[in-house]
Amino acid sequence: MPPKSDSVEGIVLGFVNEQNRPLNSQNVADALQKYNLKKTAVQKALDTLAENGQISYKEYGKQKIYLARQDHFKIPNNQELDQMKKDNSKLQDELGAQKKTISEVEAEIRVLHSNLTLEEIQDKEAKLIGEVEEMEEKLSTLRSGVVLVKAEDKKVIEETYAEKINQWRKRKRIFKELWDAITENSPKDLKEFKEELGLEYDEDVGVSLQSCSELINPGKRRKTAR
Repeated sequence: MPPKSDSVEGIVLGFVNEQNRPLNSQNVADALQKYNLKKTAVQKALDTLAENGQISYKEYGKQKIYLARQDHFKIPNNQELDQMKKDNSKLQDELGAQKKTISEVEAEIRVLHSNLTLEEIQDKEAKLIGEVEEMEEKLSTLRSGVVLVKAEDKKVIEETYAEKINQWRKRKRIFKELWDAITENSPKDLKEFKEELGLEYDEDVGVSLQSCSELINPGKRRKTAR
């Protein structure tokens, strides 16, 4: 006679049958802590169930391994297995459809979250209107013919800029001469060596001596281009 489902033996038997895999008493005791069962009570229940033939066990030295009785389970025939496979395939299709629907809904939610609220749109509109008005004022000032930079100030700036460009060109030439002398007989890959030393060329940071030099006399550059 099977034990009552709410008894210690009933709880242990239900767990062993549900797991349907080799278990020792510690495995069962750990899993059934939610029922406040002590390991000694679990061990006693396992031994009782084994003695009554409701579960089986094998001994490995001093340890016992308990298993569910396979003859207590209903084994499906081929027809039932085929039906189970069909049902499983149908459920997999339904699961795939549900996942697709969830993915579409999540995508819509992300789009909605990325949209601005009415209050945010109004704030952005006000900010843009302010920026446009500020730019219109600057444009109006330029159209009126107001001199923004004095001729003498412009000359000082251009001379300072030209001096910096010359220093740049000079330092670039000195570096190239030193670099060529150092790496002339070096077996290392020059690109890897440069990265190892942490060196950066102008091009690595998006600047060009040539384009900056042309700013000194743009009229001459345009004439040369023609």
